[in-house]
Amino acid sequence: MQLDQATPEQLRQWEAELTTSYQDLQNLSLNLDLTRGKPSAEQLSLSDKLDGILNGNYTAADGTDVRNYGGLDGIEDAKQLGARILQVAPNEVLAGGNSSLTLMFQAASFAYEFGLNGADSAWKNLSEPKFICPVPGYDRHYTVCEQLGIKMITVPMLSTGPDMDKVEALIKADSDIVGMWCVPKYSNPTGVVYSDETVSRIAQLGKIANPAFRVFWDNAYAVHDLVENPPALTNIADVCRQQGTEDSVLQFASTSKITHAGAGVAFMGGSAANLAGFKSALGTCTIGPDKVNQLRHALFLPDDAALAAHMKKHADIIQPRFNCVLENLENAFSGTDLGAWETPVGGYFISFDTQPGCAKAVVKLAAEAGVKLTPAGATFPYGNDPEDRNIRLAPTVPSVEEVDQAMKVFEVCVKLASVRARLA
Repeated sequence: MQLDQATPEQLRQWEAELTTSYQDLQNLSLNLDLTRGKPSAEQLSLSDKLDGILNGNYTAADGTDVRNYGGLDGIEDAKQLGARILQVAPNEVLAGGNSSLTLMFQAASFAYEFGLNGADSAWKNLSEPKFICPVPGYDRHYTVCEQLGIKMITVPMLSTGPDMDKVEALIKADSDIVGMWCVPKYSNPTGVVYSDETVSRIAQLGKIANPAFRVFWDNAYAVHDLVENPPALTNIADVCRQQGTEDSVLQFASTSKITHAGAGVAFMGGSAANLAGFKSALGTCTIGPDKVNQLRHALFLPDDAALAAHMKKHADIIQPRFNCVLENLENAFSGTDLGAWETPVGGYFISFDTQPGCAKAVVKLAAEAGVKLTPAGATFPYGNDPEDRNIRLAPTVPSVEEVDQAMKVFEVCVKLASVRARLA
């Protein structure tokens, strides 16, 4: 099906045929959900040995009684786990509660209100603090900025990462830009892995930006590979040290998609100055994280080999679901002008671009046929995709059979919305 070559008569015929197929799908009364990138119950069960793993021993390796107050930046055992995931030294890691999003919001709010390097560095002192947001991207990042009243500026996401020519030009022209969101490996939702050059250029932004500028390096999928020889991500901390820009990047990760999603451990990586500035405000709102859970995780994932073996089990569960989505997309849309998509080899999402102006219609049609998709526009700041094209697919929770059903519905909805848009 090539819309740009179709006659009005062909379009009307396709519309009639697709409407019949769509009504047949509605009659199936499906109830499928591809909205959020959550681990499936099968994946969560991989970590059930966390329960009881301490066996009554609540003492960390350094003698800390993890049942008690204290330890603002977490126990050493947990820092070592975070260091392995972020590829930094343990003394560059803060281990927190179960949510890296919480750490990101705290870091942004502390930087806004108090400054990470003294009161003079507080973002609120600027006339209009701004963040650069590569798009499509992660909706919860945008919510952080909205909550704090930080203006968001978009730049395109390329196959190598953010469009760095535009990023650098924006930063040179505007000293009110105080941050940039990055999901550097298996980016949400495109699955892109930042190239070596992109990482190097991001590490050098601290030389041209406001001294209060921070890259929020959300490496949520650092170990979430689906293939045996995954693409490598350049170590941002190493490059920053070479460039003398250690203070310009804050790293984040968690075990939320490694162990139990609602009971994991989150990590923040940063320079000594950044961690000190963060902890000076953090100590006001907490006496310490859940160190019992941190110790459980340290025992469950004691070294690189244990982490790799555990993530291989995750990949064995996720890969067939990804294959199902990609095979359906290939069969339905290869050689057509109806859509485009990436083929990620890790992470949790697959990004699909419809014809311009069709994404909202596709999501609406799918919902009315019993398939819930992430709202169109969610991958852009303020929920506004200017071309109304991008749809994020999250296939991890349903079974492979359910994913296949959902993709059959998706195919018909994309075709029907596209034909109707062309007819209009």
